[in-house]
Amino acid sequence: QVQLVESGGGLVQAGGSLRLSCAASGIIFSITDMGWYRQAPGQQRELVATITGGGTTNYADSVKGRFTISRENAKNTVYLQMNSLKPEDTAVYYCKASRNGIPRYAYWGQGTQVTVSS
Repeated sequence: QVQLVESGGGLVQAGGSLRLSCAASGIIFSITDMGWYRQAPGQQRELVATITGGGTTNYADSVKGRFTISRENAKNTVYLQMNSLKPEDTAVYYCKASRNGIPRYAYWGQGTQVTVSS
């Protein structure tokens, strides 16, 4: 059974930092692509950052230079370091596990709330 458990969300002032974690179980983590997505109220879920099993990263333009995605295969965990946070970063952040070329292989965590006050 696949489980993705996010943690690290909270309330922070603009300009502050947070680090999100997503602990995975039930998957072969080292060969699984991992990603962070977010959904603000009334908005569609959007990609924030992804990292392949090989460590290749990709970021949304809105977070480039501020957010860093990383993974620690020994702990089956993916991280999202968020710096210079802005009020528009406020959203529920979700972790996703997927496999390139296998569309049906997609698992989501329950989400963690990030609120940035101005």
